[in-house]
Amino acid sequence: MGDLDIYEKQNFGNLSGIGERPGLLIVDFVNGFTDPEQFGGGNIKNAIDKTVNLLAFAREQKMPIAMTRVVYSDDGSDNGIFCVKAPGLKGLTEEAKSSQIVEELAPVKGEYVVRKTQPSGFFGTNLAGWYNSKGVDTVLVTGCTTSGCVRASVIDAMSYNFRTVIVTDCVGDRAIGPHEANLFDMGQKYGDLMSVNEIISEISD
Repeated sequence: MGDLDIYEKQNFGNLSGIGERPGLLIVDFVNGFTDPEQFGGGNIKNAIDKTVNLLAFAREQKMPIAMTRVVYSDDGSDNGIFCVKAPGLKGLTEEAKSSQIVEELAPVKGEYVVRKTQPSGFFGTNLAGWYNSKGVDTVLVTGCTTSGCVRASVIDAMSYNFRTVIVTDCVGDRAIGPHEANLFDMGQKYGDLMSVNEIISEISD
């Protein structure tokens, strides 16, 4: 029995679909993640380029749009175990260039910028409440890294009972192995896997 066969036998990988009111979540597409010398590499830049198209579509559709940044205090008072595992994160402070959302995805008025200190965009933030206040029933997730903050946000989105879609060409990782493995795993257990074009086609119908 192959790896996929056991998932099928155990009835994983069912589709939850897109509901009546999707919202977009852009996870940590900040300057530091476009730079392989800091946190970038792999296919992150390609994922940002694809997200430009999805963001334009989401704005046309007047979707609720949220974007996350990792932001730590200048004095390090809120540095936690995440910063022990990855000490470079401590430099992602409010004014640091590396912590700013990339120019091509810069938020506009009415879009919610979530500042976080943990991998998930939902952990310790008001993101779930904000989506609920907008009537969102489905979260379309883009961002980086696929195996890290995207995965954590996807699991929490599903845990809050949002239908969750991982936009496969709009998520990226510094290494392709973890990217592909985590896409497969999230698609089996936590969300649906769809490309930008598939999402645009389904919502436009």
